[in-house]
Amino acid sequence: MKTSSYLIRLGLLMVCSAPVGLPLATPVFGSTHVVQQVNKCTGVVIDALGEPVIGAAVMVKGGTIGGVTDIDGNFAIDGVKSGDVLQISFVGYKTQEVVWKGGVLKITLEEDSQLLNEVVVVGFGTQKKVNLTGAVSTVDSKTISSRPVNSVVDALQGTVAGMNFSTGSGGGALNSNKSFNIRGTGTIGAGSSVTPLVLIDGMEGDLNALNPQDIDNISVLKDASASSIYGSRAAGGVILVTTKSGKEGKTTINYNNSFRFNSPLNMPEMMDSYTWANYMNTASINSGAGVWFSESKLQQIKDAQTNPNAQTMFRNTNNRWEVWDATDILPVGNTDWLKEHFGNSFSQEHTLSVTGGSEKLKYYFSANYLGQDGIMRHADDNKQRYAVTSKVSAELAKWITMTYNMRFTRTDYNQPSYTNDGGLFYHNVCRYWPIVPAIDPNGHYVPESFIEELQHGGDYKDQTDITAHQLSFRITPLEGWVINAELNYRINNRNLHQDWQTTYGYNCDNEPYVTSNANSAVQEYNFKSNYFNPNIFTEYARSIMDHNFKVMVGFQSEWFRQRTITAQQYGILSGLPTLGTTSKNPKVSGGYDKWTTAGFFGRLNYDYKGRYLFEANIRYDGSSRFLADNRWNWFPSFSAGWNVAQEKFWENWNMTDKINTLKLRASWGELGNQNTDNWYPFYPTIGFSQQGGGWLVNGEKPNTASEPALVSALLTWERSRTWEIGLDWGAFNNRLTGSFGYFQRKTYDMVGPAKDLPDVLGAAEPKVNNLDMTSKGWDLQISWRDQIEDFRYGVSFTLSDNTVTIDKYPNDSKQLNKYY
Repeated sequence: MKTSSYLIRLGLLMVCSAPVGLPLATPVFGSTHVVQQVNKCTGVVIDALGEPVIGAAVMVKGGTIGGVTDIDGNFAIDGVKSGDVLQISFVGYKTQEVVWKGGVLKITLEEDSQLLNEVVVVGFGTQKKVNLTGAVSTVDSKTISSRPVNSVVDALQGTVAGMNFSTGSGGGALNSNKSFNIRGTGTIGAGSSVTPLVLIDGMEGDLNALNPQDIDNISVLKDASASSIYGSRAAGGVILVTTKSGKEGKTTINYNNSFRFNSPLNMPEMMDSYTWANYMNTASINSGAGVWFSESKLQQIKDAQTNPNAQTMFRNTNNRWEVWDATDILPVGNTDWLKEHFGNSFSQEHTLSVTGGSEKLKYYFSANYLGQDGIMRHADDNKQRYAVTSKVSAELAKWITMTYNMRFTRTDYNQPSYTNDGGLFYHNVCRYWPIVPAIDPNGHYVPESFIEELQHGGDYKDQTDITAHQLSFRITPLEGWVINAELNYRINNRNLHQDWQTTYGYNCDNEPYVTSNANSAVQEYNFKSNYFNPNIFTEYARSIMDHNFKVMVGFQSEWFRQRTITAQQYGILSGLPTLGTTSKNPKVSGGYDKWTTAGFFGRLNYDYKGRYLFEANIRYDGSSRFLADNRWNWFPSFSAGWNVAQEKFWENWNMTDKINTLKLRASWGELGNQNTDNWYPFYPTIGFSQQGGGWLVNGEKPNTASEPALVSALLTWERSRTWEIGLDWGAFNNRLTGSFGYFQRKTYDMVGPAKDLPDVLGAAEPKVNNLDMTSKGWDLQISWRDQIEDFRYGVSFTLSDNTVTIDKYPNDSKQLNKYY
């Protein structure tokens, strides 16, 4: 192997313990430069070009004796007996085994072709990574499983260049999932939305509901040429998740667990009571109002910091403990309210999987449990996730294989009703005064701490069940011809219960009074959705001389139906808080919604000797969200690549042993977006309210209606056009890999706020296609993987940058500022 001096020094430390390969060894006898000793095995390790392999591991199989090849590829191991099996391994090469029967060994390592022929999952199929011409990033199961995180989204963070993550509005709450996008935002959110399409084994799904241990690999399709095969659902990019399958061989049972202790990070440091009192005095003086706290009061506050018995509260004119009055009867205490309300918690995860099978029948089963406790000290907030997966693949005949996949996930989340207020509780905690004690002189929690509301003010319980069934058939009638038929069906059920219980505070005489929820109530909400997705596509591959062709055509449809029911009633009587134990003011609501898409698609791949690469995609999509004249649209894409490392001159320059892949690529594509906020934007609807009038008719409030909103008959697809140039490389037997891409995405006819119209119109303006937006930037990913003796490691570096500008919008629209 020809390497630079830097790599020679590094290579002296590198050892690999890769899987066992096939022996390829030739004993060499009669060597004059090596002296054979009793029980001492010597030899040399070279590659296919005859160059020495530096740092290869040579170990006695089943033992601890071994060594490492030096700068010339030579090794010497003491204590080897005749008949011992030696294992020789190095990163980027197949592990070899050879039986030592004396003499000097000459061992030739073969390159691991699996690394060079790595297969990547792409839209409706797979492709060799070296032949990809679109922007595709991959994440394997080892990367996912090596991260002790709660969700797949957390595991993906930092692994894919150009994939951006942001914390949800709930912050670090257990039910607050991270949001993510690929290469920046795709809309201003003024009438439409753009999010990445997540497909789990080919069916749309939720990354947060997936057990990370079930994942085999993930592909992220970032540009239009890679994702256009999914048409109108792929404007924000596509994330393809492939779950684990059964493997031929004996049954293997695997169990793993994880125990975690959680603590709040970057929690603000609150002022102590004495510092805060002086701060408030200074602020009050600067405002011309004089001091809040006298010197004697400041001394009391300072004493209370070291002597809890000095903390006290004073009676006000309402016979309650004074808290907020800015006078000298304010309480004396020293409470860090953030530490009072938030502390540490414990989480645990357990996974059991069973895999195995024969040549004709393979199976994989797994069960996962994740239990998370929240960090609130005075409330019970927790989240439980239960996941069961089964996948069975059977060869019905030599030409047909059937696969059935079932996934069930249940997520239970509990929190106090008081914290389900859009974040107001967390906002107020940071505004509490530190001079207020948590407990009053009679031993009750002070009402201003809201601890009573947290503990006795009611519960919010959210349970979500997701059941997915996938049945697929793979038919191979002729060599090179494959027909795939997939039927995907998913049911989502969400049941939400919330009750509000009356809570009490206590005055100075220990007498109760109502502090919140004077009118107790119970609310039940149920959501159910059905998603059906048939996919039928066929692929034919043919090679003529050094020309390789692959053609694929198919059809896809999606049917989504949902319904909601909400019921609420006031006046909890007794017992469990249910609708049946409440007594007054019933309210009900509900509805049905649906949407449908259909698409015809095709793809052509061509390459010449893996050197010149070309791909073309076409998609003809229709959506139920638009009128018939605007319903269907074409979305094409093209990409091309040149793998310089496959050229003859590359070999002549002696570069093939240093750089395995050096691929230039370019792409252009167009995508549509059908995700309007309103599923029926072309129907004028009349608003109504049950008994909502501000007047009485015959002693009752009548049902009321309002004028229909205006609609735009011209509303149609948002269209985004993306072009990209990029470079992919792999060096030193693919130990060093990387990718760089520069892109520009132009979105035309984006849905936005209409021009302001006179108020005499009497109705709101409809959303129209009147905005253009440009997103451009670059992303870079560099990875290095290797071994040092028995230590395997990998390092990945990602960096990306993108900017978004609004190119066209109605100049007289005053509404745009609130969106952008």
